[in-house]
Amino acid sequence: MADTVLLEIADGIAMVTLNRPAAMNAISRQLRRRLYEVMQQVDGDDCVQAVILTGAGERAFTAGLDLKELGSEDGALGSANATDPADNPVKAIETCRKPVIGAINGVAITGGFEVALACDVLIASTNARFADTHARVGIVPGWGLSQKLSRMIGIGRAKELAFTGNFLDAHTARDWGLVNHVVEPDELLPRARQLANDMTTIDRDFLAQYKALIDAGYAASFGEAMAIEARLSGAANAQVAREEIEARRAAVQQRGRNQ
Repeated sequence: MADTVLLEIADGIAMVTLNRPAAMNAISRQLRRRLYEVMQQVDGDDCVQAVILTGAGERAFTAGLDLKELGSEDGALGSANATDPADNPVKAIETCRKPVIGAINGVAITGGFEVALACDVLIASTNARFADTHARVGIVPGWGLSQKLSRMIGIGRAKELAFTGNFLDAHTARDWGLVNHVVEPDELLPRARQLANDMTTIDRDFLAQYKALIDAGYAASFGEAMAIEARLSGAANAQVAREEIEARRAAVQQRGRNQ
């Protein structure tokens, strides 16, 4: 049986591929458990500084929960509300302290949409489309879509997608602020690797702390988020030597001249 999640590591970048192309990379129980194992592996690997998450094939990033499995297993629907990262792919991705770039190669539907939103940065192929079909399927979101999406694209747009189940194309998703970049299919992984490579040039520990700071603030009110930043910033910046700042400033200026 083929591995449901593939992992390749090269040049500080982990390529994680959801690998059930014949089933549109549907999120089966086996895939959920394997994804958690892989995310734990890359999180603990000091050679990995950035992660790219994508789907196998051209049709789908992931079509969400495996509906055939849901219909054949008693209690399988509980995975929509699972808190264990081994059974909840969003939490599995969130356990990784390193930046995760979602390379959305095809459709990201319902639970697959939620998996995409668990990534830190999204790059979409022109083949990518997003849809929230929870209402049509009759399953209430349990992996964060009902709350995250409105914060990212606005409550009116989020409600439109939720209440219709209509698809959102890649270019509109970019215009709405959901994805950062839209590229042709053959440019998707090279563009993701380019962005990941830029991230590998940042100190790994600093990047993890910065990601945690942004995520903690995003989950809080604005006032609470500012207090979190002030507390963590004051403690961290007090330990930075002036000589380090000057050396890094020069490196940043040189990089700016080279870009």
